[in-house]
Amino acid sequence: MATFKSVETKYYEQRDELFRGLRNLDRRSFLKVSAAALGATAGLVTPHSFTPVAVAQDPENKDAAPGFRFAYISDSHLYVKEQYDRFANALLRAVDDVNNLDPQPDFVFYGGDLAQLGRPTELDMGAAILKNLKAPLRIMVGEHDWYLDMGEKWRDLFGEPTYSFDHKGVHFVVLNSVIEADFWTARGMKPMERMMTVAGLDNGLQSPFTVGEPQRKWLEEDLAKHPDDAKIVIFSHSPLYKLYKKWNFWTDDAEEVQAILKRFKQVTVIHGHTHQLLTNRIDNIHFHGVLSTAWPWPYAPEGMPELTIEMARPDPFNANDGCGDGEVQVHPDGLVDKIYSLWNRNPITVSRTYMTSWGKEDAPPKPNRPAY
Repeated sequence: MATFKSVETKYYEQRDELFRGLRNLDRRSFLKVSAAALGATAGLVTPHSFTPVAVAQDPENKDAAPGFRFAYISDSHLYVKEQYDRFANALLRAVDDVNNLDPQPDFVFYGGDLAQLGRPTELDMGAAILKNLKAPLRIMVGEHDWYLDMGEKWRDLFGEPTYSFDHKGVHFVVLNSVIEADFWTARGMKPMERMMTVAGLDNGLQSPFTVGEPQRKWLEEDLAKHPDDAKIVIFSHSPLYKLYKKWNFWTDDAEEVQAILKRFKQVTVIHGHTHQLLTNRIDNIHFHGVLSTAWPWPYAPEGMPELTIEMARPDPFNANDGCGDGEVQVHPDGLVDKIYSLWNRNPITVSRTYMTSWGKEDAPPKPNRPAY
């Protein structure tokens, strides 16, 4: 029987192979280092697989666009230092999860914070891992990706952070919702000081996140050509409502963005940043958080939206507990079932029925132990 020490030794022996492969990660290298990452953690984590999801069709309108699904990965916080290679292992694991889906999702959405400190080496490594996804990639920027060089490297790798696209009758909008007012110039901060400040939570120095007036104007113009019954999905790294300001789980101009979305019959917002199961509804807007591959955050002490089914308390001795990836099933009416594929646990689905009934129907199971 393998001891913890023997497994740990194997882990560190294979770590160097992992990072050598990441320097020049083609498909063959990916398969090799991905297997090494999973093998290195054998005995420490439980294998994970997705629950198959059927693609829906509207029985009352056979001519309507069929439902579809996409996968998501988010908040990997890659930190290119040897002692933090578990973050790279976790992203490799998530890519394996998605690549093992059968059938494949229509696309994969990455929810931001690919890097921890926005270093080019961190972003390059993340891009190299994500290029091995079988399905097309759509990606959103997070604050950890942005504030070292104000998005210069991000644009080189992934293009502009604000864009929209249409897919099977649904209009998707991707926002950069981590815009902060300049707090760094007057303090004479260097780029890494600015980055470290934004990377902190309860430091009292940084500004609240915003979408900002230029993007709000762009959003209005982008949506102007769509009717009130259009199927709209918004991707935003920060939640587009005000949850807990001290941790910047908050968007300062959230009400102004919600006002732009108010005319639509129903809108879905999917956000990263909070690293947890998180569900909210404000009038016509359904909000869903996504899991992180890096670590889970505790829930805000001021309380959670009433529709949130809080994640059971993570095991502090298991770095992967409370982490994961998932899928989004988009129904023909544009509403979604949000699937949280937690590593080491059963998946949890927050269905459109739960959302449209304000939590009265089809409620997900409650946790077996309280959250922190």
